[in-house]
Amino acid sequence: MSTLPDTKSYDVLIVGMGPAGATAAYELSRAGMAVLGLDKQSHPRYKVCGGGLSSRIDKILDEEYKSVVEHTVYGVQFTYRGEEPFLIQSPTPIAFMVMRDRFDHLLLEKARRAGTEVHEGEQALQFLQLPDGVEVITDRGRYKTKVLIGADGANSIVAQRLFPDRRLSRMPTLESEMGIGRQPVYPGEGKVLIDLGATAQGYAWIFPKKERLSIGVAEFKGRPASPRGVFDRFIRDEKALSHMAVPRPHGHPLPLFSVSGASAPDGLVRHRALLVGDAGHLVDPLFGEGIYYAVRSGQLAAASVLGTFHDSRRSLLDYETDVIREIYAEFRVASRVARIVYTFPRLCHQLMHRYQEVINLYYEVLQGRESYQSFFRKAKGLVKASFREILKETFTF
Repeated sequence: MSTLPDTKSYDVLIVGMGPAGATAAYELSRAGMAVLGLDKQSHPRYKVCGGGLSSRIDKILDEEYKSVVEHTVYGVQFTYRGEEPFLIQSPTPIAFMVMRDRFDHLLLEKARRAGTEVHEGEQALQFLQLPDGVEVITDRGRYKTKVLIGADGANSIVAQRLFPDRRLSRMPTLESEMGIGRQPVYPGEGKVLIDLGATAQGYAWIFPKKERLSIGVAEFKGRPASPRGVFDRFIRDEKALSHMAVPRPHGHPLPLFSVSGASAPDGLVRHRALLVGDAGHLVDPLFGEGIYYAVRSGQLAAASVLGTFHDSRRSLLDYETDVIREIYAEFRVASRVARIVYTFPRLCHQLMHRYQEVINLYYEVLQGRESYQSFFRKAKGLVKASFREILKETFTF
């Protein structure tokens, strides 16, 4: 099928205007690129999501995002099947809670103000590879672009059509949003709850927002026979929720990073197309954080695209190289930690209580003061030193 004469052309076309797509659009538009952003829905739109932003987001976004923060988190209350609670707090924020409709709309409008042409309610259907770009056919028309960015989420049609060899796992997640009005948030102001025993190999959570709670369960290894059964058991075991009418949960896939997928030679770039955010499975394999990495991958993709426009020696593969160096290096270590935590959840719950300095060190990862690599190295040192002290006390007479 050939390109029609009246097909409109752009420097960059972005499918999906969530955090990854909107961030890439903003960076490219403010640099003077002609950018079209397509989204099959109209914004603001509700999206099932825990809505947690690690506080290191401060390092990559300006202060404007704080206008939509609904709850600032300083600590985590850990439980095991609703029992054995303990709280570890930080003197400074470790995370911010947002509603995705407001947060995503803020980023989309920021891109629009920078010059991005945004088409809402328009579904991309087909993609035709051209020698110098990609032709995109939608339910409303067709467009030609020099670069295509797939930012269309876990079920990315860009990935399905242009990256057919990617066979990465998506883990089942169930989540409910419950209004609580003006009564005190649970588990308390400045806190979230994480239960490591609620699922077989994952965790359950309660994330407070403004006058509501996000309640969910996710498996990070394997697949439960009954995700709804896991969710219902968590509600039943969590005493603060057992008397509440929790709305029916919604399911959505969690596109976790996988070590095998990271080594794919064409994992994130193919010809003139790139994958960012959830479409590229750039989700932390330890606790499932995705928004920070969506924003960051959007920035890295934009930098790579701009590089190719300004220097013929540059390649879009620079984006993949940057992701491997900055994000995959972190995720590989996070995967090692996740294997331990989700294989031995009860033991890890007990050890976290005992070695609270390790959790404080992890908080510094969320705050951007430590990397996963330095966290893992220092955490091993802390546990070994403590173990030596226990042996010394035990065998000293």
